Amino acid sequence: MSLSEKLKPAIPKRGLLMVAGVFWTFAGCMLFARGITGLLPFAKNMYFEIPIGLAGGIVFFLLLFSRISKKHIKRITSIEIERPCMFSFFDVRAYILMTIMISAGVSLRVFKLVDPQILYTFYICMGVPLLMSAFRFYYNWYVYHKPQ
Repeated sequence: MSLSEKLKPAIPKRGLLMVAGVFWTFAGCMLFARGITGLLPFAKNMYFEIPIGLAGGIVFFLLLFSRISKKHIKRITSIEIERPCMFSFFDVRAYILMTIMISAGVSLRVFKLVDPQILYTFYICMGVPLLMSAFRFYYNWYVYHKPQ
C-alpha cells in the first residue's frame, strides 16, 4: 500500500452521501442566514424580499439544482471503489464552479457592485436549492444499500 493510499481520507460510498449532505447543508444555511440577516436593515421590504428569495430558490432547485444533485448522487453511488476519498463528493468541475460562485458572491458583497437588497435576496434564492439538494443527499444516504 502506497503512502498516498495510507493517508487518503477514505470513507464508504454511503458515508460520502452524508458528507455531501452536510456540505450542502452548511453552504445552504450560510447563504440563507446571510440573506436573512442582510435584509434585516431593510425591514419594511423583508416581507416582499423573503418570499421572492424562497420562490426563486424553489425554481432554481427545479430547473437546475435537482439535476445537479441527482448527477452527483449517481456519480457517488457508481464509483467503482468501495472507499473513495471523502472529498470526492464533488468532481473537479464542481469544485471549480463552486470556487467561482463563492468568489463572485463575496466580490459582489465586498465591492458593493449590486444593491444589497438584491444581493441578500439572491443569497436566500441560492440557499434554498442547496438545502433542498442536501435533503436529497440525506434521503439517498438513508436508502443506500451496497450493491451485491
